[in-house]
Amino acid sequence: MSLTFTRRRAAAAVLAAGLLVPLTACGNDDSKNDTGSAKATESATGVPKANLTVLAAASLTDVFKTAGAAYEKKNPGTKITFSFAGSQELVAQVKQGAPADALVTADTKSMDGVKADTSTPTVIAKNRLVIATVEGNPHKVDELKDLADTKLKVVLAAPEVPAGKYSKKILDAQKITVKPVSQEPNVRAVLSKVELGEADAGLVYKTDAETALDKVDAIEIPDAQNAIAEYPAAALKHSKNAEAAAAFVAWLSTPEAQKILQDAGFQKP
Repeated sequence: MSLTFTRRRAAAAVLAAGLLVPLTACGNDDSKNDTGSAKATESATGVPKANLTVLAAASLTDVFKTAGAAYEKKNPGTKITFSFAGSQELVAQVKQGAPADALVTADTKSMDGVKADTSTPTVIAKNRLVIATVEGNPHKVDELKDLADTKLKVVLAAPEVPAGKYSKKILDAQKITVKPVSQEPNVRAVLSKVELGEADAGLVYKTDAETALDKVDAIEIPDAQNAIAEYPAAALKHSKNAEAAAAFVAWLSTPEAQKILQDAGFQKP
């Protein structure tokens, strides 16, 4: 074999090896980018990472703060911001196209009002009304009919608010006429009036009263005279984080979330 031919073969081998190096490097970079991209957009549980905004009924204020923290811990990289208000206000926000990802109301009727904007709702919890009185119950309020006393300063949620609707329903059923000193935009505002001593009594959810037992007394209402509130949750169709929003709504029905809700006094759905 000639020396010239040998040199040509050696040169060709070097050139081929040189070409293979950058091709292999590109393959490794692509693999790293794919892996890095997956880690950046998906948590260890497979739920897409996202900053979620959840519109939630005011009566969920305390429990959802706990639930949100638990969900974020379970899904690192996900951040949940809650906006609490009366369900009627939340529905109005959805109709106006508020940039949110999920909705949880305190009644099915409110949720039905935006069915064109939501996925199929799931009831995640139930609640019931109690009579909240000033601490120590100085006016000796023992039952619903006591709220008819004109000397008593009673505050109720406004008629368009779920808590107001439930209150009207049970008072009408017992043929009890109450003249409230004010009608509030959400149930937490009712509780606040009683806590501050601006009202002697008010109708609130059991879970609301339990957040302030150091400031108010809670008088149970018999089942036969009470109403059961249902809390439906749904992802919003216009959400930019549809998959992540659906995952959060689904999580609310899991044993972990249900324990948080029931520990706060909510009933099983």
